Amino acid sequence: MNTRDIDENVTAELARLRDSIDNIDAAVVHMLAERFKCTQQVGHLKARHQLPPADPGREASQIARLRQLAENAKLDPAFAEKLLNFIIAEVIRHHETIAAGEGEGESTGAGAE
Repeated sequence: MNTRDIDENVTAELARLRDSIDNIDAAVVHMLAERFKCTQQVGHLKARHQLPPADPGREASQIARLRQLAENAKLDPAFAEKLLNFIIAEVIRHHETIAAGEGEGESTGAGAE
């Protein structure tokens, strides 16, 4: 089947849904950017006070919290945990870079605090 064979109503509905998906993706990117700005500040604060880049207790509580939020939102908690673990790993990497003095002056960064 090619696109000429698809009903115009289906094509219009598909375009409408895809526009919504694009808007949601843009919102997610902007929200992640804001989150990362905050966690970058956490990284600088930790570095100034010689705190470790990783905080396993905080990470565990955030994972549990996110899993519960995912369940409440009817989202697969395992997926939500995988996403947060990915973010946490990136945040720790950035915090390590900041602590090593290599991240000074950077304006962006990931965060999972």
